Amino acid sequence: MNTNDDIPKGAGKKLILLFLFLFISFQFIQVDMTNPKFNTNDVIKAPKEVMKIFKKSCYDCHSNETIWPWYSRIAPFSWTIVGHVNNGRAYLNFSTWEKYTKKQKDKILKDIYRTMYAAMPLKSYTLIHKKAILTKKERDMVRKWTNKSPYQ
Repeated sequence: MNTNDDIPKGAGKKLILLFLFLFISFQFIQVDMTNPKFNTNDVIKAPKEVMKIFKKSCYDCHSNETIWPWYSRIAPFSWTIVGHVNNGRAYLNFSTWEKYTKKQKDKILKDIYRTMYAAMPLKSYTLIHKKAILTKKERDMVRKWTNKSPYQ
């Protein structure tokens, strides 16, 4: 039995054209890739070394200073990237740190302490942004800076 008889002639071309049409159509669905304005007085204040770590590994998703790479303008990647940035900013935004209450800051600092080894930065981010990968020393430095531990 020849399975090629079951596939209509030209089906491969039609499938490719359909995918191409969908891909081009997706480009018309634009998402908001902006960096909202912020008051520099509200930016987090941390030692120079810690700020350097935040800027290289955290700021793209957790600040109003996101660097939007070229591929962030191509759907459907743009949808995922904007979603990550919006979620990151909603949870923690270093550009508006001073607007948080003491209670909010304490919770976020505890979360930073906890996630520095397991979850952040996201693996999907570091696959493309190799410079964002944190060393053990950098992770330890940020954890020490938070002055939080699970035992406090």
